Amino acid sequence: MSTQTPSRRREAITGLLFLLPVLVIFGAFKFIPILGAAGMSLTRYRLNGDVTFIGGDNYARLLADANFWHSVGVTFLYVALFVPATIVVSLGGAMLLNAVAGGATGIFRALLFVPYLCSFVLAGIVWSWIFRTDGPVNAALHELQLGPVHFLTGKQLLVLASLAVVSVWKGFGYSMLVFLAGLKAQPAEVYEAAVLDGASPRQVFLRITLPLLKPVFFFVLVMETIIGFQVFDTIYVMTGGGPARASFSITYFLYDAGFKFLDFGYAAAIGVALFLIVLVLSILQRRWLEEKETA
Repeated sequence: MSTQTPSRRREAITGLLFLLPVLVIFGAFKFIPILGAAGMSLTRYRLNGDVTFIGGDNYARLLADANFWHSVGVTFLYVALFVPATIVVSLGGAMLLNAVAGGATGIFRALLFVPYLCSFVLAGIVWSWIFRTDGPVNAALHELQLGPVHFLTGKQLLVLASLAVVSVWKGFGYSMLVFLAGLKAQPAEVYEAAVLDGASPRQVFLRITLPLLKPVFFFVLVMETIIGFQVFDTIYVMTGGGPARASFSITYFLYDAGFKFLDFGYAAAIGVALFLIVLVLSILQRRWLEEKETA
């Protein structure tokens, strides 16, 4: 027998009605395409519309493909560079903004958020010029007798680090605002008590700020990990997957399979594999943070 009162049932129905447009949009543009991609990955899909069901052949081919495993390694290395750098820069920017008093906060917030509004293509074009052998960075290094540095045509670690710098510059503004909201929501009396007890700024940051930011930290960590694994625009504009496939990420591999070789079933299998990798990593990150909370 239901214990819900009529008023509670009405509230629940009203809430569902408000959520319905979002659920419909999510289903139409997220859930259904995911199911469609999963179904396509089980077929040999031709551009002329011919579809042949082949079961798990695309996945067996994927597991045996050296190019796939190479792209996985490249993507993990890129994410290992991009995500920590984004979190550090975003949190640092948020703490600086949180320390600024008065109307200046809004001005600095807008200035730091501007790169986020720029497209990845435009950012890639500008930074390609900045990183050129005869670009401004190498010109400055030349004056210091340290150049030239081949940022986009050198060793893999340097190339991926250069791409990560561009992505961090372009995207840290969003996570910065998320961290800033988390900082603004923290109770001031906790900090006042810590100061009265003689806590140093370092102790306040490690013992109060970071623990209170754990839910925000988890959200930023998951979101930036997803963004890192989906990197494509910057690579396409700046390196084209090179040099010698040094920046050949999973999404670039998917692009090659689908739009260069027109192997849409195989490309869908790559997309499903990417989805599963990100899902597993998100679960592992959640468990890691839960263990940190209980430790």
